Amino acid sequence: MEEKIRNLIEGEVNKLGISIDSITYEKEGNNYFLRIVIDRDEIIDIDTCVDVTNVINPILDTCELLNDSYILDVSTKEKGGKNE
Repeated sequence: MEEKIRNLIEGEVNKLGISIDSITYEKEGNNYFLRIVIDRDEIIDIDTCVDVTNVINPILDTCELLNDSYILDVSTKEKGGKNE
């Protein structure tokens, strides 16, 4: 499933100058989480994470891959031992 999600969103995310490092879809307790880790050469701030979320949300809302309710978590790749 992660590869199908990547194929859906990667082109639009790349237009922002961002690459997708990893995608995981997993259940924790009663909740499903779709975790998308993004990366680029410059530091990624919270506004960039929000921009990526705003780009991919409409795509994910219209796809038929995710039947369960889930929490979308867009975060940055760890660099130097801490999140940027």
